[in-house]
Amino acid sequence: MSEFRTETDSLGDVQVPADALWGAQTQRAVENFPVSGQPMPQAFIAAVAQIKRAATEANTSLGLLNNDLRDAIARACEDLIKGEYADQFPVDRYQTGSGTSTNMNVNEVISNIARNAGLQVHPNDHVNMSQSSNDVIPTAIHVSAVISVKEKLLPALSHLCGAIYEQEAAFSSQVKTGRTHLMDAMPVTLGQELKTWREQLLAVEKRVEAAADELLAVPQGGTAVGTGINALPEFAGQFVKFLRANTGYPFSSLEHKFTGQSGVDAPVALSAQLRGVAIVLTKIANDLRWMNSGPIHGLAEISLPALQPGSSIMPGKVNPVIPESVAMVGAQVMGLDSAVAIAGQSGNFQLNVMLPLVGGNLLDMTDLLANAAIMLADKAIKDFTVNADNLNAGVGRNPVLVTALNPEIGYSLAADIAKEAYKTGRPVIDVAEERSGLSRERLEELMDPLKLTRGGIA
Repeated sequence: MSEFRTETDSLGDVQVPADALWGAQTQRAVENFPVSGQPMPQAFIAAVAQIKRAATEANTSLGLLNNDLRDAIARACEDLIKGEYADQFPVDRYQTGSGTSTNMNVNEVISNIARNAGLQVHPNDHVNMSQSSNDVIPTAIHVSAVISVKEKLLPALSHLCGAIYEQEAAFSSQVKTGRTHLMDAMPVTLGQELKTWREQLLAVEKRVEAAADELLAVPQGGTAVGTGINALPEFAGQFVKFLRANTGYPFSSLEHKFTGQSGVDAPVALSAQLRGVAIVLTKIANDLRWMNSGPIHGLAEISLPALQPGSSIMPGKVNPVIPESVAMVGAQVMGLDSAVAIAGQSGNFQLNVMLPLVGGNLLDMTDLLANAAIMLADKAIKDFTVNADNLNAGVGRNPVLVTALNPEIGYSLAADIAKEAYKTGRPVIDVAEERSGLSRERLEELMDPLKLTRGGIA
């Protein structure tokens, strides 16, 4: 048996691997784009299959396809949505800017699955009916990003918030030295510090969800340039009806479909919010690294779980590997967002020509962030322990506590007391008792670290 078969497209004959479900156009793309070895993500292929299924159902409802063709195409689409035949989508993501190669890859695979079941299904005439790559791929960006954000990223962020909340409640009264400019500042509680992380996550979660909701309006039905050529006027409405039913998400038809094909403004906006998630996760990771630093000559406020030896040469060394991993995820996501922003500028007249990059990067970003959030929750936040003795001793020695004396003795005298305490290394309360004229009892009341975390004027 030959290892190849001959397929034909509008440019002529192509040799395709004999056992491949793809056809001539996919094979040309495989040969034309040996760039990264990275195909489009499986979630993106599943989104294209969702589009093919909804389009087929819409075309059948409009009398353009018979029930046998609809059923054959729909069954093949369901297989692709489940992740079957994943090895049949080899096209590199750095391909033609419209994503035509990926669209035709899906069309050809669906067609051949149906042929194997005994039906003659044409990749263009049937699977791609009433569609163009120029509306399928932008719509797939929307569909795949919505599903990924709703089903992966938002649950992961909620999981992380829950882990933080548990520790926040456990350490609501644990006082520690606050820090601004990395220098000692007025006391805070560890619970307040943790709540700050959680509130940041809750805020960015809302912004991501709002950005994802903007993607619910899809340009499918605009076909080649946005006008809807070769699609019935009723097609777009029927398409979103079936897409809603199949996915469970309230997709709608973009009124002016040109805007979703010539521009990728809504995906760029989502990308920016994903960058915001990366920024928050990086802030949390860096705080954890500082708090864990030491254990002898560092802050040593907490101890992260010991997960692996930290050095190939220094025995006993254990490093904050999870926060380091999360920080690298943050850096990568910020870089992917920059690429999406550049891609957003590449809308020339009626088509953006960096669509595969946008679609692939959005899914990479959501996957990275979701995985990092769960890892941070389960392997760092949940099980860190607090070095309470270090925290309590540090708070008690902190000369910055004289800030609480400002309303009674004035800034200048408080500054002199702080400087003397720093210089001599004596407890600040002892210096204050000598120089402020206030009783020891009053000083203890004014400089109680836990009270100072509640704000106000004593």
